[in-house]
Amino acid sequence: MNSSLDKLSSFLEKSDFKILQRHNRFGNLNDEQLTLLTRKGVYPYDYMNNWNVFEENVLPPKCKFYNNLKNSHISESDYLHANAVWKTFNVKTLGEYSDIYLETDVLLLADVFEKFRSNCIEIYSLDPVQYYTIPGFTWDCMLKFTKVKLELLSDIDMVLFFEKGIRGGLSQCSTRYSKANNKYMTKFNPLQPSKYLCYWDVNNLYGMGMSQPLPVSNFEWLSDTDINNFDFSSLSDSNEYGYVFEVDLTYPEHLHNLHKYLPFCPESVTPPNSKYVKLTTFFEKKRYVIHYRNLQQCLQHGLKLTKIHRVIKFKQSHWLKSYIDLNTELRKHAKNDFEKNLYKLMNNAVFGKTMENVRKHKIVKLVTHWDKRYGAKEYICKPNFHSRTIFNENLVCIEMNKTEIKLLKPLYVGMCILDISKTYLYDFHYNYILQRFQIDDCKLLYTDTDSLIYEFTCEDIYKIIKADIHMFDTSGYVENNIYNIPRVNSKVLGLMKDEVNGEIITEFVGLKSKLYSFKLDNKDVVKKAKGVTEATIKKTILFEDYINCLQNRVNTIKRIENHIKAIKHNVFSIHREKIVISSDDEKRYILENGIDTLPWGHYQLKN
Repeated sequence: MNSSLDKLSSFLEKSDFKILQRHNRFGNLNDEQLTLLTRKGVYPYDYMNNWNVFEENVLPPKCKFYNNLKNSHISESDYLHANAVWKTFNVKTLGEYSDIYLETDVLLLADVFEKFRSNCIEIYSLDPVQYYTIPGFTWDCMLKFTKVKLELLSDIDMVLFFEKGIRGGLSQCSTRYSKANNKYMTKFNPLQPSKYLCYWDVNNLYGMGMSQPLPVSNFEWLSDTDINNFDFSSLSDSNEYGYVFEVDLTYPEHLHNLHKYLPFCPESVTPPNSKYVKLTTFFEKKRYVIHYRNLQQCLQHGLKLTKIHRVIKFKQSHWLKSYIDLNTELRKHAKNDFEKNLYKLMNNAVFGKTMENVRKHKIVKLVTHWDKRYGAKEYICKPNFHSRTIFNENLVCIEMNKTEIKLLKPLYVGMCILDISKTYLYDFHYNYILQRFQIDDCKLLYTDTDSLIYEFTCEDIYKIIKADIHMFDTSGYVENNIYNIPRVNSKVLGLMKDEVNGEIITEFVGLKSKLYSFKLDNKDVVKKAKGVTEATIKKTILFEDYINCLQNRVNTIKRIENHIKAIKHNVFSIHREKIVISSDDEKRYILENGIDTLPWGHYQLKN
C-alpha cells in the first residue's frame, strides 16, 4: 500500500470504516462527523514544539500550520477542515485536538488494512496478516493458484551461473536536450523541421516477461559435443526446453552508429575514471551469461558469436502466466485506485521474490550485558561478526553474518524474467521504430527500464500511432482528442502507452539516469531527480536549473532539504544542504556539444 493515508482512505466506502465507528471516542457518528474523520487530518507539526502548547484552548492561525518538511502552507480548505473538526467535536485544547488527530490516523490505517485484508482473502483465499511482507504473501498466493513445483538447484556452479546473469533494468540518457516543433503546439514555426517528443512506457513490462515460458525443472549442463553441434535455428519462444548461455560476443564497427542509442547486452562494467555501474557498451562481451531469446535477438541484429563456453538446458512452461493474467484481469475491472494498485503490486512483488538475495540475510542479537554467556563480547569475537549499534550503556544491537546459507530461492526465474523483458524494449526499437524511421529521424533521448523518450522528425507522429494502433494502448487519451485516435487496448500487456496521454511535450533536458525534466504545451513541467524529496523538487528546483546545468556546464546545484530520519529508533527532523542536480554522466561519453553522447567502446572513441 505504497500511498498516503489520505489517498488510501479516500478509496473506501463509508461502510468500510468499521473500526473507526466502533471506537469509544467516535461511537454513533453522524454523516457530517464521519466525513470529517475519514480523511487525513490537518496538524500544525512545527508549531507543536513544547508541552505548554498542548494546553492552548484555541486553534492556531493558518500561518502556524506551515510545514517545514514540505516547505508549504496548508490550503484554505485544509484550514477550514481543521476548524470544522475543532467545532464539531467540541475540542477544548490543542492536546485534545492532537489526540483526535493521532487516534483517527491509527483507526483509518486499521480500516484501510482490513479492507486490503478482506480483498485478499476473497480473491486469493489467504490471509496477509500471516506474512511479514507483500512479496512473501503474493509468492504463496501464486504457488497456491498455479500449483507449480519449482526445482531448487543443488549444483552450486549453476547457482553462480544464474547469479552472474542477473542484470536489472537499463537506465540511461542518450541525447541530453531536444525541443519540439510541430503543428499541434501553441508556438509552431512552419519554417523549421517538424519534430515531436514522445514519452512511451511499456504496459507492465515485467508482467509481460512473467507471462512467457520460464524455467521450472530438469536443469542440466550441455556437454561439449552438444554445444559444438548446437542448432540455433531449432529454437523458438515456445520450445519445451529453454537455454541460458555463457558466450563471447563482439560488436562489429559497422553497427556502432545504427545501435548507438540502445546497444544490446547491457553489463556491469567500469567506465574510464569511474565507478561500478550498469551500462550499454560496444566492448567485447567475455563470458556473458544470456537467455537464448536475447542471444537470438543479438545475432539477428548483427552481433558476432565467437565462443560458447557453457550452456544450461532446462524444462520451461507458461507456469506463471495464469497468475499474471488473473491480476491483470482483476485490475481491469477494479472499482477504484486502491484495488488497481493492489493487483499491480501482487504481480510486481512476485518478480521481486524471485530476486531475493539470501546472502544478504543477517542474524540480529539484542544484548544487555558484556561478559556473561551470550554477551556482546562473545558475539563480537566470532568470525561472522558484522557490525554493532549501541543504543545506550545497557543495550546494543549486534549484526552477525550467517555461517550457513541455504540457497532456497529460484533465482533462475528472476534472471530469465529480466532478460526476456529486455527483448520487448529492444524489439520495439529495432523492429518497429527503426523500420519506420531513419536513424537520424528517431533520436532516443532517454530510457529507463520500461520507458523510452524519443525525438521524431516527421510530419505527424500521431498519424503513425493511429495507423499502428495495435502497437499502442491509447486508453488514456481524452475522448474526441485532436488527433482522432480511438481509445483502445486498455492495459494490454506489452503495448506502448503514452505517459502524458496525448499532451504535447515541447522541451526535454536530461542530465543522466533518473535526472531529467520536460515541459508540456499546457505549461506544466515534469521534474525528476532521484534521491531528492518531492517537496524540494516541487518548491525549489526549476526547469531552468536543468538547462543551466547543461548549457553552462555547471557541475552541481545544491538546495536545503528537510526530511525525517530515524537514528537508533529515534526520529529526527534533518535540515541539510544536498546536491540535487549534477551534470556529470559516466554511463556514456558526452560529446563536445554537451548534448549528444556515445556508448563506451564506440569506434570514434578509440583515441
